[in-house]
Amino acid sequence: MNAMNARIKELRKALGLTLEQFGKRLGVKKTAISNIENDHRGVTEQMFLSIVREFNVNEQWLRTGEGEMFVTLTRNQVITDFAGDLIREPESFKARLIEGLTKLDENDWEDIERVVLKIWGEKG
Repeated sequence: MNAMNARIKELRKALGLTLEQFGKRLGVKKTAISNIENDHRGVTEQMFLSIVREFNVNEQWLRTGEGEMFVTLTRNQVITDFAGDLIREPESFKARLIEGLTKLDENDWEDIERVVLKIWGEKG
């Protein structure tokens, strides 16, 4: 079996995604992902780049198996990715929750911060 194809299967399983979910995020059908995972098809450069971009995968790990599976993202990158998810799925619970949070005033935010700090076991 092609090692990269095996790593794609390992990645999908690490993400907890079905063939269909993984493929949908890449714009392909589950059969395309199944064919890759089962070594019936190679990985095109376009598919490789899509996987790296969509799932924040370390290119070196995907190509060679060396290094960590995922790229460590900065806080701004995490927020940007989350915002992209909200734009792609405007009716999701996450999008509705964030919309609700935008209506809070400063006192509400301070109340939320106290609750979160209490949950984390820190002093508010």
